[in-house]
Parts: sequence; structure tokens; C-alpha cells
Amino acid sequence: MIVSGAEKLSHNAERVNALNVFPVPDGDTGTNMNLTMSAGVVELMKKPTDDVGRAAEVLSKGLLMGARGNSGVILSQLFRGFSRAVAGQQVLTVPLFANALQQGVDTAYKAVVKPVEGTILTVAREAARHGVQASRRIADIVEWMHEVYDKASETLALTQEMLPILKQVGVVDSGGQGLVYIYEGFLNYLNGAVDVKSPSTNRSSAAPFGLAKAVPTNAPAQAKISTESIMFPYDMEFFIQRTATSVSYSERSFRQVLERDGDSIILIDDDDIIKVHVHSRRPGDVLNAALPYGNITDIHILNMQEQHKDLLQSNDSQAHVPELQPMVDYSLPGVAALPGVTASPESVPNPDVYEMAAYGVVVVSVGEGNAELFRSLGVDIVISGGQSMNPSTEDLLSAISSLSAHHVYLLPNNPNVILAAKQAAELTDRAVTVVPTRTIPQGMAAMLAFHENESESSNLARMTKASEQVVTGQITLAVRDTVMDGIDIKEGQYIGIKDKTIVVSTSSILSTCEQLIAGLLADGGDMITVLTGEDADSVQTKQLEDWITEQYPDIEVEIHVGGQPLYPYLFAVES
Repeated sequence: MIVSGAEKLSHNAERVNALNVFPVPDGDTGTNMNLTMSAGVVELMKKPTDDVGRAAEVLSKGLLMGARGNSGVILSQLFRGFSRAVAGQQVLTVPLFANALQQGVDTAYKAVVKPVEGTILTVAREAARHGVQASRRIADIVEWMHEVYDKASETLALTQEMLPILKQVGVVDSGGQGLVYIYEGFLNYLNGAVDVKSPSTNRSSAAPFGLAKAVPTNAPAQAKISTESIMFPYDMEFFIQRTATSVSYSERSFRQVLERDGDSIILIDDDDIIKVHVHSRRPGDVLNAALPYGNITDIHILNMQEQHKDLLQSNDSQAHVPELQPMVDYSLPGVAALPGVTASPESVPNPDVYEMAAYGVVVVSVGEGNAELFRSLGVDIVISGGQSMNPSTEDLLSAISSLSAHHVYLLPNNPNVILAAKQAAELTDRAVTVVPTRTIPQGMAAMLAFHENESESSNLARMTKASEQVVTGQITLAVRDTVMDGIDIKEGQYIGIKDKTIVVSTSSILSTCEQLIAGLLADGGDMITVLTGEDADSVQTKQLEDWITEQYPDIEVEIHVGGQPLYPYLFAVES
């Protein structure tokens, strides 16, 4: 049933995307929900079971770790509550199903700080409420699912009347539509309309039932990043086989050693075997640190910079990059032949030598230029985000856990990532402060206000205040005809957005920029920062700079290459 629901959503993901009420490709609800459901199905594939409670638990874990965007996070919460309701159960009866849907809604509402009527939450709530009522008179699960699906569809149609922006554009809520597709898939399977095989370990977990078609590959993004930006080039994997003479294993100490000059660290302690994965600059040092804990076996080391060069040389960025032969692939005692590697017991890591930093900073951004700007402001990790491909909860968790810091500051820089950021903060055992920045310029202003010697509460207040004082402007292209904020917008026109409001739309990018900047500076300002996108034209950028200097001679102008897609120009005005 779950697989059928995921398939129905996957086949209609682009239709869900098309319902975005903003006239730009912003958020990509269908893609985010599809990726989230796909992650849950992958987990079901890996751990097939006939136990309903266990299956729901596996599904919930997969959805939680793969959740992307607000819609994906909410979807994961719906099934998280569902899982708790059916824990320990073997059979899914109508009353149990109804109660599980209701608990899912309760869990999802608790996760959202300010629920809005007319969204996926409304559709889920009304369908669950009706399902509970219907369970008192209907015992047949197919007939009952018909009732739930019909109520969800009915509520979805009403979302247009609940949210003014939906009515203005003439669409229903995209997240709600995605949930209705999932329920439709449930009903189709229960009705026998589709024949979906049960999850099996014989099927490939990497591409469940065609879901992988909707998942974008990493190749295009990698093609836009310079090879030199790969800070830790050696991708290392190996096992440590413990022996009777091995020193006592301390994961904390070993992790701190690896974090001194590496990232993407994964340590799996399974009794007598420890699996290690790390990206490092010095493979010899990594192996030296591991040797005291036991015999090292199954060593694989790949040079990712060489892999990246091969990728850049490919004419087709989507083409498969052949796996490089490992630079090193042998077991002890041969490993001692590596420069700097010895089996000396003196190489035991001293936990007193490696101290965790007081703080670390993780931000979500897009565009290599913007990433470099953040790094120059003291950011430790920049996660590639963007508008159509939001980082998952697991991506954020991995970044947080890779930092050797007592306290981590997390800046989402995108309204569609805030929920996932807060969820990641709740799931980690690290102390994490989420600064609710909604744009890249807000994130940069927050970093300028950060003081390493201040307390967590003081920094949160300072950074939040600084981000809120930035007036943000964006230039992008409209993808459909519409009327928004009282402005008649035609497909293909440039639109200027001040914070969340569209203030201008013309066929000329320079005219749109000029009118937008005039609006940004209407209440004054001492400085304007311009971040140029990947589609920005250098000649037009110079013309724009000259216009700003002429019209506003007392205002300082800074122009940086941001490299962000979709938005040729981002503006930030500060007083």
C-alpha cells in the first residue's frame, strides 16, 4: 500500500510542482515530497517484514532521515505519529488505521510552530477526523479508505478558499495535492487496481519502482564546483578488526582525531569490528590513528579530485563516471609501506591533545561564490541547498555531527529549510542553535553580527536582529501569467521581489532592477550589496553599478559573484 502511494505521487510529482503559487520555480513541493517518500520506500525494501508495527517503524525512520523541504518534513511527521500508533501491532484494522492517521496529524501539528489553514496540514487533519468518525460505522477497510480519500479530495478543493494567495492564482495547495495522491495510491492498492510486489531484498534499493527517475543526479551541481574546492580529497574506507592486544577503543577520541583534518566521518562500532569512513587530506595520519585499535583490513582510498577532473572532462554531465581504481587496496602488514604509517603503539591518540572548539557554524546556501563569501565570514560548513533541491534532515545532521564543536549554529537561509533545520536540531545530541534566516543576504548579515565570545542567547538575539534589519531584493523570471500583489505579470518577464512581495515586473532586467532598488532604498540605507547569479551579464552588471552610483552617490556599493541559479541578482540593503 505504501509503495503504491509512493508510486502515485512519483508519477504526479511534476503536477504537484506546477501548483506552486509563487510564479517562480520556488520550493518544488512535488520533488521534495517524492524524495521523502522514496527514502521511506528504500528503507522498506531493505527491511521487509509482515509485521505492520515494524514496517511502520522502518518507514518512519526512512522518511525522517530523507525528509526534504517543509512539505517533506510535515509528511515525515504524519507517518512518525502513524508509526507510534501502530507500534507492536501485526494487523492494520480500520479503527487502528483511523487512530494512526489522527496521531500522525497530532504529531505534525506539534512540529509546526505556526500552522496555516489551507495547507497539507488542513487536508490531513480533516481526512483523519472524518476517518475516525467513519471507523465507528464502517468495518471494511476498502470502503473506509474511500471515505478518507473523498474527504481529503473535498478538503483539498476548499484550500483555494482558505488561503487568499491560492484563490488569487487559482490553484489548490500543492502539499495537500501531494497527500491526496498518496491516499489515492493507498486506495488503488486496497481496491486491487494495482499489483505492487511486496518489498523484497531481491530488488534494488537504489531505484524502487521507478522513483529514482524523479531524483535529480548530483552531476550537474558537481560540474559547477571547482576541483580545488574539494578540501579533503581522499575518500577512505576500511575496517578495524579488534584483537586481544588492541588498546581500548574510544570513539570520542578517534572521532576528534579524524575531525582535525577531515570530514564526512562515519564510525560504526559492531562488537569486534569497526567500520570507518572519512574524507581526509592525510590518509597516512588516519591509518596511524586507527592502528592501535586493531588490524586494518579492506582499505579503499580514492582521490576525489581526480574523479572530479574526469567528471569535468565529460561532455555529458549526467553520464556515469567510471569508478577509479583505488590508490591503495591491501591489508596489513602491507599498509606499513605507506609513507608515514607505522604500527607503533606510540601512535595512540591522546584525548587531552584534541580539544573541541567552542562553536561551529553550518549554513545552507547555493552558488560557489556565495559559499566562499560565507567561508570568509567564518562559516565551517556550507551545504549546497537552493530552491528546487533542499537539503534533507540527514544532510543537516551529517554536517552538524562532522563538526568538532561544543555548540553549533545552523543558518537555513531559506524559508523552506527552517523546519528541517529545527528537526535536525532536535534529533542530534549536539547543542544546536537555529538562527531563522530566510535568505542568503540575511545569513551573511547574521554572520557579521556573530561574536565568538558571546553567549548562545546573546548571539541568537544579535544574529536574528541583524538578519531582520536587512532588506532583501531578488530578480527572477516569471514562469506563468498571473496577477500577484496587484501586479499583472506575464510569462518570461523579469520580476522584482522585495522581501516576500513582488513590487515590479517588466520585460527589461535593468529596468526591473532599477525599480526594485528604488523600492529597497525608499526608507534609506547606507550600503547595498549585489550578489550576481550564474545568469547575470557582466555588461549589464556594470551598467547597473553605474546607475546606482549616479542615482545614490552617498550609498556604498559592493558587488560579489554569488553564482546562484534562478536569480540573476540578489540585493541586500543595510542601514
